[in-house]
Amino acid sequence: MKQLKLTPLSLAIATSLILSACGSDNNTTPPELEQGFFSLGVSDNPADANIVNVAFKQVVLKNSNGAYSFDVTTGDDGLQHVDLLSFQGQAVETLVSGQSVPVGEYQMCIYMENNTISTDDSSYVLSGAAEDDNGDFVGGDIEGLVTNSNGSCGGVGADEDNTGRLFFNKSFTIAAGNNNFVAEFNLAKGLQAPHGNKNYWTLKPTSVQLVNASEVGAIQGQISQDTMTSCEVAAGGSEYSPAVYLYPSGTQLDQMADFRTGPNVLTQVAPITSARVNPVLDNADNITGYEYEFGFVVADTYSLGYTCLAQNDDPEVSNIREPIDGSEPFFIDSDEQGIIVTSGETTTRHFPESFVPIAVNAEM
Repeated sequence: MKQLKLTPLSLAIATSLILSACGSDNNTTPPELEQGFFSLGVSDNPADANIVNVAFKQVVLKNSNGAYSFDVTTGDDGLQHVDLLSFQGQAVETLVSGQSVPVGEYQMCIYMENNTISTDDSSYVLSGAAEDDNGDFVGGDIEGLVTNSNGSCGGVGADEDNTGRLFFNKSFTIAAGNNNFVAEFNLAKGLQAPHGNKNYWTLKPTSVQLVNASEVGAIQGQISQDTMTSCEVAAGGSEYSPAVYLYPSGTQLDQMADFRTGPNVLTQVAPITSARVNPVLDNADNITGYEYEFGFVVADTYSLGYTCLAQNDDPEVSNIREPIDGSEPFFIDSDEQGIIVTSGETTTRHFPESFVPIAVNAEM
């Protein structure tokens, strides 16, 4: 098994990358049309995997006047490989930037290369690997990654074989001036591991939502050791995957449910998204604490829940504290309420709110 290195994580927790409209394949836009500058970011809230590499190919904007195609490839293989888990929180990776399009209402498609075989030459997922002292992943399983949607976008789109389409059918406005959007991937909800007769992962198109960057803020904080220990004691066992879940305002601890495709009971509330908990390192790579971050959250008020069992949250089934169907147990162990998110600002909320993190000594 060859070693695969993950780009060092920023101190953040929701993956993101930025696209801007550029390189239109269409003819020159008539000069009488007013132009707006379009930027698009893709952001991820991680699943329980080591690498989620998406091989991007093309972005297409369409409206009633036609379609605008942007080639996002950078490598000799005609792809741009982006490991979503390397860009968490507010960190970004540029796909395309700096071009203008006519103002108006648009829909959008993002094209990626589908891959059903176990290779890292295309879209793929690495899971079950261990990380050595050099930050290299050792062992684990490399399996292909596909999205189960395809087709053109306003008559334009990647025509090659093995091309998947992420389609955003909700219209959005590009106005005069700068327009910054984020396409946020919720991998915890939309990344499905191999199952049945499939030996590859599936990225659901419905797991991606588009948000206007001018209307979003961020949430970050640290998790106290007492909070983490409390959950692990309640969970039992020896395998833990800590995460923070984002819920609508006023969702109480006993209402905080898992990701699932089926309906919740009346007293349960599904999460909006989730974020991994990552270690905080000092300059000598010593762990000084544990932190989370949501990078692109629409301005509003929210509730937060902490769990140490995120690896057991299967979006295909209902996961509960004491399962009776053979699935693994899942529960939210502690909560924080009244988190106010303001556009363009980062809200800090620790678990618990009174927790004071240890300052990292920069002179190590």
